[in-house]
Amino acid sequence: MDTKELIKKVRKIEIKTKGLSNQIFSGEYHSAFKGRGMAFSEVREYAVGDEIRTIDWNVTARFNEPFVKVFEEERELTVMLLVDVSASEMFGTRNQIKRETITELCAVLAFSAVSNNDRIGLIMFSDQIEMFIPPKKGKSHILRIIRELINYEPEHKGTDISEALKYFSKMVKKKSIAFVLSDFMGDDFSDAIKIASRKHDVVALKVKDKAEYELPNIGVAQFRDLESNAVSWINTSSKKVRRKYRESALKKDEEILQLFRRSKTDFAEIYTDEGYIKPLMNLFKNR
Repeated sequence: MDTKELIKKVRKIEIKTKGLSNQIFSGEYHSAFKGRGMAFSEVREYAVGDEIRTIDWNVTARFNEPFVKVFEEERELTVMLLVDVSASEMFGTRNQIKRETITELCAVLAFSAVSNNDRIGLIMFSDQIEMFIPPKKGKSHILRIIRELINYEPEHKGTDISEALKYFSKMVKKKSIAFVLSDFMGDDFSDAIKIASRKHDVVALKVKDKAEYELPNIGVAQFRDLESNAVSWINTSSKKVRRKYRESALKKDEEILQLFRRSKTDFAEIYTDEGYIKPLMNLFKNR
């Protein structure tokens, strides 16, 4: 993509998503994520009504009088976007391909974060780590993230969500909010998400296309797996084949959602043709 076209695309996404963030999501984002981190502020003398668990026993022993620890809401959060750029994200049969939807979601989250004075970073992954942009503040930093999401061409096609979560835990030491944006079609990642969730606040945004659940009735047709390049011929005229295709996709979906529930990971499901405002709003409100 040439520079002029890239700038035009970045500007288009900025106008659309910044407006949504300012008008709709900023307040909901603040309510959903602020206050989940508490930082030590100071110690003061114990007062009637203070909770026993807040007593600082070291200071109390030193002065022979009870002192309590005072905490305050952390004013600055670190938000990381873990973005799946594997080949399956280039699929889409409706308004957008999945990667375009993911890019807009990232932009909305980034503008919401920066309006709350939070730092935002990016990890793009396939079956390997493709790119890491450390968290920073500011509009120019967000625009760089959007440019990379639009223009980056991954070196690999597969998906390894476990590797992305392990890398995130290794590189980001401070407790953070991690949005994982993917169709979650990779191998089992249950252990990795449980480990990451012990320290960080992990949120899953599952982006999908309706054609992944419904085969069109077009006779015998060739299908290619975007990640493995494996080719198969399927008789889409068969009701039994179409039913099994749908059942298999729904079963896989349910397994992923159960994994999120077991690991206590908040999640939202977003279709490429239905918009993301309502799912995001519901996610924020449920928190």
